[in-house]
Amino acid sequence: MVSGVAERYESWVDRQVREAIERGEFDNLPGAGKPLHGLNGRQDENWWIRQKLEREDIRGALPTSLSLRREVEELPDTLAAERDEQSVREIVEHLNARIRDAVARRVEGPVVFIKTVDVEAAVQQWRSRRFEGLGG
Repeated sequence: MVSGVAERYESWVDRQVREAIERGEFDNLPGAGKPLHGLNGRQDENWWIRQKLEREDIRGALPTSLSLRREVEELPDTLAAERDEQSVREIVEHLNARIRDAVARRVEGPVVFIKTVDVEAAVQQWRSRRFEGLGG
């Protein structure tokens, strides 16, 4: 005890942080007082991949596993441009064939579990969007 007060143990890291605070190095940081991006309560095992892709605006050459996952996510928008049901079915079936192939042989990129797309559900969603777009 020093002067009747027990000294508090301060680790090297704690001291570095305290001194940085005292120097004002944490003042005016971007995002100060704002919620952390991506903490919305959802459990997503690939959250770090998504954040990296968004942060670095990676659109080009993705590993096959990530490219397929992105195609599945963007499928409704891709199909919206199609004019006939046969084309919609062919696009979904081709995507499913590539997904099955990627699952059968270990493709490059992180392990990402991708389900095949239900062709009938995709066609029904395409019909609904198309009908809404026609003012129906």
